[in-house]
Amino acid sequence: MYTARLSRRWRVIFTVASVAASAPVLAVAPGTIKVLAAALIVVQAAAVWWLDERPALGTAVVLLVSGAFQLMVPSFGPGIAFVVLCTYAWLRPAGETLWILGLAVLTVCGPPLADQRWVAAALWLGAVLLAWSWGALVRARGERRVAERRQAVLEERARIARDLHDILSHTVSVMVVQAAAADDVFESNPARAREALRRTEEAGRQALAELRGFLRTVRAENEDDAAPQPTLADVDRLAASMNESGLRVTVRREGAWGEVPLGVQVGAYRIVQEALTNTLRHARASTAEVLVRIDEAEVRVRVRDDGRGGDGRSSGAGHGLAGMRERAELLGGALAAGPRADGVGFEVDAHLPVRAES
Repeated sequence: MYTARLSRRWRVIFTVASVAASAPVLAVAPGTIKVLAAALIVVQAAAVWWLDERPALGTAVVLLVSGAFQLMVPSFGPGIAFVVLCTYAWLRPAGETLWILGLAVLTVCGPPLADQRWVAAALWLGAVLLAWSWGALVRARGERRVAERRQAVLEERARIARDLHDILSHTVSVMVVQAAAADDVFESNPARAREALRRTEEAGRQALAELRGFLRTVRAENEDDAAPQPTLADVDRLAASMNESGLRVTVRREGAWGEVPLGVQVGAYRIVQEALTNTLRHARASTAEVLVRIDEAEVRVRVRDDGRGGDGRSSGAGHGLAGMRERAELLGGALAAGPRADGVGFEVDAHLPVRAES
């Protein structure tokens, strides 16, 4: 929420300016009106001083005093009314200032119209509209900057949540599968149970290492301290960890990824990682196939499994599919996910451009 405040320094400047701008009335006003004019100058100065605390009331008082001065001394202009009107349009949302705009037109333009001074009335009308528009424009710019900063914060939070999900989801899923396997053979095959527990420990250590590297990156520490980001070269290691968890994964590569930007490689790896993690957690699959195809225009990653094609994955529920789609879209690509056309298993197919469109 954008909040505009008038500092004490500017309140002092405006108050002194209101007195200085209105003082000439005392020199030209008839003797019987001087006392009233002096009182109005004091009232106007008080209204300007409290403009930050009571902006609507202060602005209305200044406008009414401006109109009174013009009625008492027709040759006298609106004084500080334009400055105060502009300030009020900056302090408050535009919808709340329209009635003040109407009052300004009445009090500033009314006296010259009553005297049939058409040129002066037209000039004052233009000045009123300009002062109000300028204040509203400055406020709109401030509101836009606040909205942009808030959007940037929200996008950064979404990025952090997505990266945390990618980092932890895979390794925690592997730990759950290995722990369940150890429990199943704990009594009948202790050696196999111990092996599963060792893999669980390794997965936990890997999760901690990746989490520490991610936190160092978020804290914007020295780049040398940050853990390296995974690339397409790490897909084989990812497949091996899945094989150890009971999901047989084969990787098929077409093309070389040496010229693929790091950001695209990280995005492609995370999509493969999330797709395989979903397969391990939900699909009850025994095998999965990963295709990584690279040409001059794009990187295509496709993950197929032989499990159950439904299990809620095709609906797009949860953070997994949504996160994969977000990654693809942020890189200028597209991702499709759903049951395979042959009715056996699930498929995730992403196309990521190698270079952003100019």
